[in-house]
Amino acid sequence: MRKAMRPKKPVVQKNGERLDIRLKNIDFLVKGNGDVTIGRIGPIRCAAVAADEDRQLAALVRRPRESLQDLLARLDGAIKQAWENDVFLDEING
Repeated sequence: MRKAMRPKKPVVQKNGERLDIRLKNIDFLVKGNGDVTIGRIGPIRCAAVAADEDRQLAALVRRPRESLQDLLARLDGAIKQAWENDVFLDEING
């Protein structure tokens, strides 16, 4: 008889330590409530953009030596700021 497996929590390694990363705001968008795009945008080598059904919430440019996990964590926080405080971060268009 096999044990029921529980889903694992998302974990990333940083400096040898395990960190739990949830990204609940990004998760909400990609489950059908908006869009998240990560990659090249025009001359910008790597960017992350999030939008809900009505508006762009955040547009971030990946910083030098910034890990993808750190970029996603920043994006998740920027989405939260947009929803809770009407602060819309746009590093692409200024």
